[in-house]
Amino acid sequence: MKLPAVLAVDAGGSKTDAVFLSRSGTILGCARAGSIEFSDTHLVYRIGEDHLDAVWVAIERAARAAGVDPSRPPFAELGAFCLAGADLPADDRRLGRWLRSNGWARQDVLRNDTFAVLRAGTDRPWGVAIVCGQGTNCTAIAPNGRTYRLPAVGPISGDWGGGLEVGGAALWHAIRAEDGRGEKTTLATTVPAHFGLRRPRQVMEAMYFHSIGEERVTELAPLVFAAAADGDRVATSVVEQQADEIVTMATTAIRRLRMTKLDVDVVLGGGIFRNRLAPFYERIERGVAAIAPAAQVHVLTAPPVLGAALIGLDAIGASPAAHRRLRRDLTHERLSTETAARRKER
Repeated sequence: MKLPAVLAVDAGGSKTDAVFLSRSGTILGCARAGSIEFSDTHLVYRIGEDHLDAVWVAIERAARAAGVDPSRPPFAELGAFCLAGADLPADDRRLGRWLRSNGWARQDVLRNDTFAVLRAGTDRPWGVAIVCGQGTNCTAIAPNGRTYRLPAVGPISGDWGGGLEVGGAALWHAIRAEDGRGEKTTLATTVPAHFGLRRPRQVMEAMYFHSIGEERVTELAPLVFAAAADGDRVATSVVEQQADEIVTMATTAIRRLRMTKLDVDVVLGGGIFRNRLAPFYERIERGVAAIAPAAQVHVLTAPPVLGAALIGLDAIGASPAAHRRLRRDLTHERLSTETAARRKER
C-alpha cells in the first residue's frame, strides 16, 4: 500500500489532533485525543509528558480512519509535528530523538505549536502568533525569515498568562475576598460552586490534600471572563492583565523584527481566545495598533492542526490547489465528527 504523503500532528496542553493527507491535500483520516489519554497496548510510545503521551492515541485513531495499519510504521512519507514543549534547542533535540525512535514517518519536521497557529492563521510565510492555552507563548517570523521566539517555560522565563495563570488568579482572589485580605468579588461564589463546594477555602483545602488536582485551576479561566462581562472589578483586572501580556509579547516581537510599519498579521490561538468578551479584544487591538498601526489582529477559528498540515504540504512542495482544498476541508467539525465515529467503533 502506498503511504500517505503527510502525517500532521498538533499537540497542545489540552488536546492532540492528528491528520493523514494525500499530496493533493485530501484528508485521508483524522482524529483528536485528550491530553491524558493513553494507549495501554502501546506504552513504548510514551514520553512522560501528558500532552505528548496522547500523540500516539491520536495517530492510532487517525491511522485506522485512513486505512493505515497502526502496527506497521512508518505511516507516512513525511511527519509534520507541531508540539507544545518544543521550546528550547534541547527540547528540539530530545523530541527529535523521540520522533525518530517511533518511526511514525520516513522524514520528520518538528516545530513548536505556535508555528501551527501562525501557519493556520495566515497564508503569508511571516507574521506573529500568540498561543494562550494552559500557558502562553509567542513566535514571530519576519518577511526576511528572521524569527523571534520565547522560551515559554512559565514564570521562570518571564511568562504570565493562560489558563493556569488566569484560573489561578480566580482562586487567589476568591480566597482573599473570603478572608478579608482582598476586594469583594463574585469569584468567591462562582469558584467554589464550579467544584460543587460552598467556600473558596474548601477549594484550597481540597487542592492542598489532593482531592482536587491543582492543575484544575485552568477550568476557572472562563469564570473570570464571565465575571468580567458582568462588571466584576477584580475579574476585569485579571482580564486586562492578560490582554496587556498578549500585547507585550506581540509588540516586542514586532519591534525586534522591525515590522512596526508593516501590515503584519497577529494570530491569536488557544483556549483563552474562546471567550467573546469584546473589551478584551479591543484592548489587545489598541495595544498592538499603538506600536504597529497597520497590523491586523485575528483570532484563529480553524483547528491549529491545519497549520501543521499546511507545513507538511509546504515541505513536500504540494500545489496551491492542495493547500486550498485542505483549508476548505479541515475544520473543527470534521475533527469532532470523525473522532466521535472512531470512538463508537471501539
